Amino acid sequence: MIQATGLTSSPRKELPPAVDDVSFEAHAGRVTALLGAPGAGKTTALRLMLELQRGRGITCFRGRPLHRIPHPSREVGVLLGDVPGHPARTVRGHLRMLCAAAGVPARRADEVLEAAGLVSLRDERLGTLSRGMDRRLGLACALLPDPHTLVLDEPARGLSAAENRWLYGTLRAYAAQGGTVLCTTADPKEAARIADHVVTLERGRLVADQSAADFSRTRLRPRVAVRSPHAARLSALLAQEARATRRSVEAVHEGGNRLCVYGSTCADVGEIAFRHGIVVHQLADEVGDMGPGAGAAEPAADEKAPPAGAAGEPVRPEPGAPPPEDDTARDPDHHPGAPADEGSPGCVSPPRKAPDAPVAEDAHPAPGARSRRAARARDAGAGFPPPVSVRPAPRPLRPLRYEIRRATSVGTGFLVGAAVLVVSALTAVLLARVGHTPQPRLLAAWPRELPLPPAALGAGLLGALAFGDEFRHPALAADRGTVPRRLGLLTAKLLVASAAAVVLAVLTVGCDAELLHLVYGREAVEVPADWLPLSAGWLGLVTGCACAGVLAAGVFRSTTAGLAVVVAVPLLVVPLVHKVTEGPAARTPVSLASRLRDGGPLRWPFGGERHLDAVLRLIAQPVGGALTLSLAALLCAYVLTGLRSRVR
Repeated sequence: MIQATGLTSSPRKELPPAVDDVSFEAHAGRVTALLGAPGAGKTTALRLMLELQRGRGITCFRGRPLHRIPHPSREVGVLLGDVPGHPARTVRGHLRMLCAAAGVPARRADEVLEAAGLVSLRDERLGTLSRGMDRRLGLACALLPDPHTLVLDEPARGLSAAENRWLYGTLRAYAAQGGTVLCTTADPKEAARIADHVVTLERGRLVADQSAADFSRTRLRPRVAVRSPHAARLSALLAQEARATRRSVEAVHEGGNRLCVYGSTCADVGEIAFRHGIVVHQLADEVGDMGPGAGAAEPAADEKAPPAGAAGEPVRPEPGAPPPEDDTARDPDHHPGAPADEGSPGCVSPPRKAPDAPVAEDAHPAPGARSRRAARARDAGAGFPPPVSVRPAPRPLRPLRYEIRRATSVGTGFLVGAAVLVVSALTAVLLARVGHTPQPRLLAAWPRELPLPPAALGAGLLGALAFGDEFRHPALAADRGTVPRRLGLLTAKLLVASAAAVVLAVLTVGCDAELLHLVYGREAVEVPADWLPLSAGWLGLVTGCACAGVLAAGVFRSTTAGLAVVVAVPLLVVPLVHKVTEGPAARTPVSLASRLRDGGPLRWPFGGERHLDAVLRLIAQPVGGALTLSLAALLCAYVLTGLRSRVR
């Protein structure tokens, strides 16, 4: 269940808060609708519940706030706005990437695609989907990790009538199996039709918290729909009859031959039309929309109690309503007998069942599995996806799998690599033709006039894209709102970017050497005598540029800024480091490289002092020192920005 208590958004300047002290509950096994006109604060309330916006109040999902849940995506499935994702990524590739992020098997993507009716569109790009298909994909992304709770912001927006029936059939099937569904809507008739419980907001305040039956009875205006070729005359006669009998009857002419009569019945309207000889083509009772000022009207007698969660009292089910299923029925990580989390202030743990109550499904796997399969068979018409029966993958592998799928599911990285190889090969041929270029620089296609070789610039661009695409097309936004600043995700991006940089560096040297051999013969590709330290320095340069691009894009949240930092290292940082390290120091004539070597341990096992000496020589060089300082500064900035966001 969901318990929202005291949700209040931070006001802007002199304006009142968009949400002011809103408290309600959404129980398991029910569909709860958050109703309000546009601008009433529905989306702001959801963002406060999901900790995506600063404000006051607390929201507990089965007794724990979202930041206390180890795997938020396994607990709460979210759909806010359009589906965030790279427009060039395919539907199936997007879902498989999210499978890796959530730690569920990749086959789950195909199951959800079939349930959402998107099998025929699995190879389509996200940028080509219509609004209806985008909403279907959003629901598929929310259902992917098989969460216990669904939080959906206007899921039916832009859908046709048939798609609406499919959507709400799916949500009903989800709630029937013990899940908690909270969705927003601006249509009162839709809220009364789809929801078991309706929470009404107006101007950021809670004005009603009631069951769907009470909502239809107290807050919707019943009306009589009339179609007649003499609608204007019938409207005048109804008004005349209302004045004569001193009744409050309102006839609204909706254009053409349609008339809506409030405050009367089909029998009264039919008798008046019959007495005056007016032909009637339609006469039916309807449930209309909320009347003028209905949101600000005084609540009925059964609404005068404090709203759920305001005084700490849970909402009791209506008489005759089916009791909600136990919250553990859809918990994939629940273990019988495990204590609830009682360390969260302001959150009430779900009540335990009485001893004579039915035992939860987790206590007896066989009967629970049979009842769950029966529920699946009963709701087969809704096409609900099967539950996830495999536990999440180990934590270190989840971000690595996600990053590999993210990098390989879009062709941008492959295009960058191909462009780097072509430019490097052409540059190497031109340098060999001009002459006066050392052999190492010739193989790396690095003219003295350029601050960095094409391979290093390409590696920096690949690293900047690793975080730049995340902020531009945040696929993980539905999880916690922004790109998560977790060290595990950063480590995965650094590893994947470094591996791509090493592959790019090796391919660049190989392609340059092969083309030089074809054009100028074997003498143009002679291997230098000190090829080992040169190779180490070359790989270190390219890998350092890739890591600098990753960290800079993560700090500045932009691909352009990440690439600019990579270019700024040889242009700005290297001259500063060169000026500091050149010549003897003021107190000793020993160079910086010698001081670094002498400051290390005297002896290392297995000849480790030779490897340490080579590493220190690379760091002592101006380019190596500049890259090392830049990477250290960027890493500190990334950690500080992550800690700052956590404190907020």
